[in-house]
This record gives sequence, C-alpha cells and structure tokens, in this order.
Amino acid sequence: MFGLFKSPALSPRLLRLKESALFASLTPLELKIVDGLMHERRYLAEEIIFDEGEEGQALYLVMSGRVIISRQHSAGREVVAELSAGAFFGDLALLDNAPRNAQTRALDNCELAVFFRADFMGLMETDPVIGYKIALALARHIGGRLRDWMAGKPQVEAL
Repeated sequence: MFGLFKSPALSPRLLRLKESALFASLTPLELKIVDGLMHERRYLAEEIIFDEGEEGQALYLVMSGRVIISRQHSAGREVVAELSAGAFFGDLALLDNAPRNAQTRALDNCELAVFFRADFMGLMETDPVIGYKIALALARHIGGRLRDWMAGKPQVEAL
C-alpha cells in the first residue's frame, strides 16, 4: 500500500543526470523529460569529440569513460582537464554558438549524453520551469568559474 506514494526508481542513466550539478534540482518527471531530449553518443579511445575553433552547438555529459580537454599553444598542446563520469563540458554552447576554446577527445571508450542548444531553447519555450532550473544551475556554474578565475584558482576553461 505504501508503494503507491513512493517515487519511481530512476534508471542508471537518470541517476547520472540527477548527480550532475546542472540537473540536480529537477524532479524525476522533469529528468525524464530532459533525458528524452538527450542524444546518446559513443566515442572510441583517442577519438576527437570536438575540435578547438568549431562552432559550439551542444553540452556534453560524461556517462561513462573519460575525456581529455586540451588547447593548442605555441609550445604544443596543453592539457586543461581530464573529466570522468558525471562531469559535463561545453556548457557555454547552450547559450551561444561561439567557437570552442579547446579540443575534447575521448581518453577511453566513452558514452556521452549530448544536449543540443536547439533542444534547450525549445525546452525553454515548452517547459519554462525546467528551462529556468537548468539555466539557473548553468548561471551558478559559470559564476563559480568566474569567481575562481578572479581568485586566481586553476579551473577548466570555458569550452
């Protein structure tokens, strides 16, 4: 009888979304709506996910495996970050289509959930509450990165 009031169990993929700071404030139903907009992509080890200078069109959430983010400098390629399951990158692409500031490549075979800007903008129109929650989390994330930069702390650069 008490099972009627229990919230439904989340799938492993939905749990991964819920663990992400970007989607942590969403309810299970809202997570399912967002999950329906996500596109699954798999990359082999050493495969480039996106290159520096490409137009940003999507945010990526690492579902499994690891990715490495690097930038080209005069002395060669500098590693900016290594990200594993639960991390997201490319977040500024949800806001505009500016060129990517770094290259991202699969370090291992990996699975990514991809959230395209067009889908996010559509969500803002069709379900503004979910869009608001994601936009607020995104603003907080970017604000935290800016505060860290102002304090001189190392950080993952905007992609």
